[in-house]
Amino acid sequence: MVKRQRRPRPGVLALVLALLLAACEQPREPITFSGATMGTVWTVRISQLPAGVSGPELRANIETLLDQVNAEMSTYRPDSVISAFNRAEAGERVSLPVGFATVLAEALYWAELTEGAFDPTAGPLVNLWGFGPERRRDDIPENDKIRQTMERVGWQQLEFDPDSAALTQTGGVFLDLSAIAKGWGVDVIADHLIDTGVSGFLVEIGGDLRTHGTRPDGQPWRIAIERPLAGVRELHDVINLREVAITTSGDYRNFFEADGRRFSHLIDPRTGFPVAHNTVSVTAAAARCSTADVIATALSILPIEEAWALAIEHDLAVLWLLADGEELSERLTPAFVRLIETGGL
Repeated sequence: MVKRQRRPRPGVLALVLALLLAACEQPREPITFSGATMGTVWTVRISQLPAGVSGPELRANIETLLDQVNAEMSTYRPDSVISAFNRAEAGERVSLPVGFATVLAEALYWAELTEGAFDPTAGPLVNLWGFGPERRRDDIPENDKIRQTMERVGWQQLEFDPDSAALTQTGGVFLDLSAIAKGWGVDVIADHLIDTGVSGFLVEIGGDLRTHGTRPDGQPWRIAIERPLAGVRELHDVINLREVAITTSGDYRNFFEADGRRFSHLIDPRTGFPVAHNTVSVTAAAARCSTADVIATALSILPIEEAWALAIEHDLAVLWLLADGEELSERLTPAFVRLIETGGL
């Protein structure tokens, strides 16, 4: 026997159609764009396209912005503004684009605040240890070479006029903004998305990320914090974020081993050597990704007690993972605890 199908009442049919239309208009998964930049991968996830903007148009705008950041601050590009400064003769004055000048001003602020633990002129040391655009190495530089290289390092050697956005090469100074440029790239994209009318997004470049609004389903963006184990991908925690940028710096991915010791890419500009303390990783959150990028780097270089004191004094949102024998322990500032509890700063 065949059962007759009951026809839905008009009101029920209208409700079903409304729900189907809402599902079509509001996808549950973000719209995703990705590509390569700065030696890594960029990813943009948005809740929905703003009115009048197509996906190809938005992607093209993002790539144009990233090309501009690289054209200004990539030490791997010989035609970049920063490479032109690094090649300049002593006394030569270089006019900086607005973005470059903004990044340099922030870098110098943190260099002074950390008393040189973060130093945008540390490029020669990074190169010497094999972590820059020059060759990789698997041996320890000679002490004399380290001392000679340190003579070129010191943020106080920079002659920067923020009013005219001009930087003067004092002779042999090598500027390296790699510890802030990725975060700045994230901010440039995020600012463009906001100006374009994107209501919710997550922007990431090589692990540096910034969130705005919510996912398509109205939920906050969920961010994974990696457990810093060499050769292993493992989660330490997952947190919800709204209107927050976050980045992690650590010594567990980029390093080489020599004479039975491990030397990380985190070089202390004050000593000329890679750091050798028990900080394994630092995760920092801030309103802008460039700021989070600098904080994570600087507090990875400072020993934990100095880093903790600085973070508490300035109410920074920071999570440390520390080597405790064979185990890892964590330390969180009150601001980072609030971030976990509320999703915001």
